[in-house]
Amino acid sequence: MASAGHWGQVPILKGRHVTLEPLQLAHVPALQRALGDGELSRCWYTNVPTPEHAGHYVVAALEAQAQGRVLAFVVRDANGEVVGSTRYYALEADVPRLNIGYTWYSPRVQRSGLNTEAKLLLLHHAFETLGCISVGFETSWFNHASRTAIARLGAKQDGVLRSHKRHADGSRRDTVVFSIIDTEWPAVKAHLQFLLDSHK
Repeated sequence: MASAGHWGQVPILKGRHVTLEPLQLAHVPALQRALGDGELSRCWYTNVPTPEHAGHYVVAALEAQAQGRVLAFVVRDANGEVVGSTRYYALEADVPRLNIGYTWYSPRVQRSGLNTEAKLLLLHHAFETLGCISVGFETSWFNHASRTAIARLGAKQDGVLRSHKRHADGSRRDTVVFSIIDTEWPAVKAHLQFLLDSHK
């Protein structure tokens, strides 16, 4: 069963390739550098901030965290450089379950072992510390790269929520919903460790 005390705390999760630590306003300049020229924010079906809006993005995340709705992280690579952000959201401690999302990385660390290890750390904490019975993932129908990456983790597609939200440009978003449940976690954990080991 979940430990209620942990649901209000952002943990520090550290691996070989990546460290996740509590997001702070002080991280804004480093996040702006990670966002580079803003290429990540040009994809209309994602919600990655532009470098100019990184401050607002962090403030909004911290406000949601103060309201008990999210636990927000900054992501550092093996050298300690800030390369992105992620968070737990849709927290339901009484179930207990949560979602992992709002994830973006600097292009130079995409398709590396960093994301695999980050997801392994986040899922490990969710299932083995918070006692979750389910962890969810959501993405836009049009974000085929994200859908493939989520499935590659070992998550199962639950369905599609039609006209569920809005994209950043205001258009309607059909949301593809995935989940991993607690009975699947041991196999998913072994699979992610195998993927991570393949990156060396």
